[in-house]
Amino acid sequence: MTEQIWRLDRGIGPLVATAVHDGHTVRNELAGYLALTDAERLREEDPFTGNWTQVAATRVVGIRSRFEVDLNRPRDKAVYQTPEDAWGLLVWKGRVPGELFQVSLAEYDAFYDAMHELFSDLVRQHGHFVVFDLHTYNHRRQGPNGPEADSKGNPQVNIGTGSLNREKWGPVIDAFIDALRAFDFPGGKLDVRENVKFQGGNWPRWIHEKYPESGVAIAIEFKKFFMDEWTGEPEQEFLEAIEDALRSTVPAVLDALKRI
Repeated sequence: MTEQIWRLDRGIGPLVATAVHDGHTVRNELAGYLALTDAERLREEDPFTGNWTQVAATRVVGIRSRFEVDLNRPRDKAVYQTPEDAWGLLVWKGRVPGELFQVSLAEYDAFYDAMHELFSDLVRQHGHFVVFDLHTYNHRRQGPNGPEADSKGNPQVNIGTGSLNREKWGPVIDAFIDALRAFDFPGGKLDVRENVKFQGGNWPRWIHEKYPESGVAIAIEFKKFFMDEWTGEPEQEFLEAIEDALRSTVPAVLDALKRI
């Protein structure tokens, strides 16, 4: 039996918030093969996204690092094998026994089976559901003292909708974006744009393929302007304001969902 690599807190209502890249731990039997330091792994993970899932009554938070198995990639790409799979990083030292990767893929399968059960139940109860798929992304890849990436192509919040039916779900997406832009964020309104940097990964794509008429997943990528991506230290005011901003969108999103 595989170990559960996610935490599910089940609540009432059709809104689910997920943070599949929040986890940092790695199975003991794999940890010795890692070529990356904790800090190198943390840089490409999505710290603090698990906290933000508190805006929804139902929460799904990844426990394990994406460097063990990436729940936001297709199954055949879910275990990083080469530097090309992982932003040029050498993930493993030596040859990792194949059976260890098979355990990781079994964990991956168990996650998607459990999510199918969860979402199917939500459809039975509510007829539809919406997922806030929460992520973060780096914007200072030239080093801790390097320049920030050009804001033109790197919005503070990138909304990925590449795999959904925009004609059907547009009112829900627009309600979310409008509410997020309207929030009184410290230092000024948030720069929120759609499909500029990312269009969403396999997780929302799977949701839209399995539940085309009843499920909509909004891939929400916050640029790491709220933290130092090289040290992992957050700016507490921004961290809390992001959660408040996300929470402010919920009434409008649920209202739009009812009207679909």
